[in-house]
Amino acid sequence: MSLADRLLALRRDVHSGEVLARGGDPEAHSILQRTGFVPVLRLHEHYHRLPTGLDDTEETRLAARAVSRLRAVGYHVDCDEPLDTNLREPHYLPLGAQVAHLAERIREAPCTEDVAEALTELTAAHDGILTALSEVLTAAADFHQDLGQAADVHTAMRLRYLATETLAVISCDLGHTRNALADRHQPHPRRSECRDEVPADEREASALCACPPPPPRVVAGPVPPATPGCRR
Repeated sequence: MSLADRLLALRRDVHSGEVLARGGDPEAHSILQRTGFVPVLRLHEHYHRLPTGLDDTEETRLAARAVSRLRAVGYHVDCDEPLDTNLREPHYLPLGAQVAHLAERIREAPCTEDVAEALTELTAAHDGILTALSEVLTAAADFHQDLGQAADVHTAMRLRYLATETLAVISCDLGHTRNALADRHQPHPRRSECRDEVPADEREASALCACPPPPPRVVAGPVPPATPGCRR
């Protein structure tokens, strides 16, 4: 990570009067969003702004909190004096970091059973992550349904489509993958544990171990279309 990614500017724009944050890496952007900022993606720039409709006092409070959170994890923030603060808010791992830990478990897994166990956290029928995500999408759809504007009904329909169609296909395909790995009982050929053990009767001092070389990598073919039975 470059030093420039650890630098941010958080100032009130002289033209629009908006409080804008510029710079930083994805972790900094996540902190800004969790503090209430809204990402803005344009053709030649990327920055964050505070939500519209806030008074100056609330804007200053949120901006100062963002400065506190960013500096607490080592970012250098150049900010206007009213937004500056000596406070350092403690940083706790968000829920997404716990889910991302499953990826680390899979990257380090030596056998199919371990990967199946990690994927179970996603695919479990009652309390898996994908089931919970479907409930979140449905709850957000219910919220939009009677919010009052015409576009809200279309947003609700789109969220329900994501929950019942798109997410259902992902859940079904990933569930089949998890179940196949659970039945396979196979160590990963490129992740077998090696302790560099040398046979006791080995005379060559340069010998390291007797492990066979890993098999060649298999080039994946085209991805098959989604199974119709996976759709609900």
